[in-house]
Amino acid sequence: MASASSLRLALGALAAWGLLVGCGRTVAQPATLVDLKDRTLKFTLTDVDSLERDSSVGAHRFTLVFSEGLSCARLADGVTATLNGQPMKLEPGGVPDTGVGGREVCEPPRATFDFDPERWDSEPTEDLRVILQDDTHSVVLVLRDAKAKRRFLRESGSPGTLRRGQTYGYVWLPETDVLQAPAQASLIHKNSGALGILDVQQEGNTARFTVPAETVEGQYLLRMSGTAVAQVLSCEGVAGCEGGLFHSGDVDVTVSP
Repeated sequence: MASASSLRLALGALAAWGLLVGCGRTVAQPATLVDLKDRTLKFTLTDVDSLERDSSVGAHRFTLVFSEGLSCARLADGVTATLNGQPMKLEPGGVPDTGVGGREVCEPPRATFDFDPERWDSEPTEDLRVILQDDTHSVVLVLRDAKAKRRFLRESGSPGTLRRGQTYGYVWLPETDVLQAPAQASLIHKNSGALGILDVQQEGNTARFTVPAETVEGQYLLRMSGTAVAQVLSCEGVAGCEGGLFHSGDVDVTVSP
């Protein structure tokens, strides 16, 4: 029969072993596409025309991200991703080796495609088709008329002039898009950086706002933004597909009486 002291030693050893296991690094399991078929594919089209950003990296990008699962997954070798036949950049995910301590975070697999806004602007609008595949499985996402350059087009008048007390309309293009919510608009003073939020009334794809009568005359950035509903024509090989089409644009304007 084991003595009380030997029993305490055994329990202590088990506790120490448990601590060692608990302190081990999170390990990402290699995953093929068929292993991810129960996850949701989240997507975002970002189309930002900024006059303030120093860099345009990521300003015109389509991003796909797999939702989180019960375990941390890292894409196995052999997966390819294309957007309308052009290669996307794959980021396999997993736990990044930062070389420093701290909480470990599992990054989900993702794929990105940086598009040329001038090229998309000159090409006809068409469906956006993404295909991910390997030896085990295929994932297909098709979005209606999503491959297009987005913009706000002023209905009338000089695009570089706004008058206090006047109402203006800006149309979201392409008109096949449907906005999720009213667009947002603001005036940013070039010298002071003061920000004024404009009250937008949405009529279909047209955003209307009135320049407040108390607005100080001067040079401004007019910034407008919105998110359009992504019309999913096909979502195959995953549990679901969800996302939106975001656009933001800046215009130099002069506010006058």
